[in-house]
Order: sequence, then C-alpha cells, then structure tokens
Amino acid sequence: MIDILQVATFLVILVIGVAWYLSYSASRLDRLHAKVEGAMSALDAQLVRRAEAALELANSGALDPASALLIADAATESLERTTVRPTEDLLDGQHFGNREDVESDLSAALRAALTDEVVTGLRNGHEELAGEALDRVGASGLRVRLARRFHNDATHQVLRVRDKRSVRAFRLAGHAALPEPVQFDDDLPPALGG
Repeated sequence: MIDILQVATFLVILVIGVAWYLSYSASRLDRLHAKVEGAMSALDAQLVRRAEAALELANSGALDPASALLIADAATESLERTTVRPTEDLLDGQHFGNREDVESDLSAALRAALTDEVVTGLRNGHEELAGEALDRVGASGLRVRLARRFHNDATHQVLRVRDKRSVRAFRLAGHAALPEPVQFDDDLPPALGG
C-alpha cells in the first residue's frame, strides 16, 4: 500500500522542481531579451559612427564632387534615421525602425564611390586627413557588420527559447515584443576589406 506521506513528499518535490525550472527559464529569457536590447544599442551606435566617418570622408575634399555628394547624402540620411525607442512602455523593446533601406543605400554609396583606384589614390596621396577618414570608414564598416551579427545571434537565441512549449504554455515571455533579426547590406568596398 502506498504511503500518503511518500506521495505528498513526491508531489512537493515535483512542484518545487517545476517551479524552479519555470523560474530559471523566465530569468534566462529575460537575460536574453536584455542581450538583444544591448546588441540593438551597440548596432545603432556603430551605424552612427559609420555615417559620421563617411560624412567626414565626403567633407575632406579628397573625393570628386559627385562621389562626395553621393556619400554625404547617404550618410546624412543615415544620421537622420534613428532606432525607434518606445515612449510609453520602456520595457517594450527597441525596433530598427525600417532603417534597412537607408543603411543599405549608404553601403551601396560607399562601394560606388570608393573603387579600388580611388582608395589607392587616397592612400598614396599626400592628404593625411583623407587617409585617416578612409581608415575610419573601413573600421566602422567592419564594426557594423559585427554588431549586426551579434544582434541577429541574440535575436535567434531569444526566438529559439520562446519557441519552447513550456515558455509558450506558461507565457514566460510576458508582454515582451518578439525581436526580429536586422537584415541590410553591410558589405564594404573591396579595397576596404569588403
């Protein structure tokens, strides 16, 4: 015959185990959401730095006027766009705000204006300011690529955890917005390491 005390002990241990698992899953999901938020902020900062470096290069006077105007317009448009931050609920999450086209346009403008010949000419020229600006554009472009990958990796981790049955059944995500990966053209000109 089964002892009532053994059954009660087993049920208490089972409830404690399930509660611990749900608590652990909820805190893990919260940390992953925070990681996505941090990665989005880092990506936003790198995009601003890339646009500022491109604008500096365009204003250096080392490029031909058409190329300088092309880069300056794309960089200015990139600086005018910002990541959308919630105003009502600060825990709602950031959104990229449909910046994909603008950032892709800046990448395309940099590739169109900074051909291998132009980059070689700027590096071999005597204008130190243009060479430094060119180096900043290349370095910031690589950082943008890394920041986007980190953000997308964090987003995929959140999506994988939120897809679990236990997370969905017990609504462990709460009201947190579902993060989305960011996709845009971040290829650099070949001469800058693209």
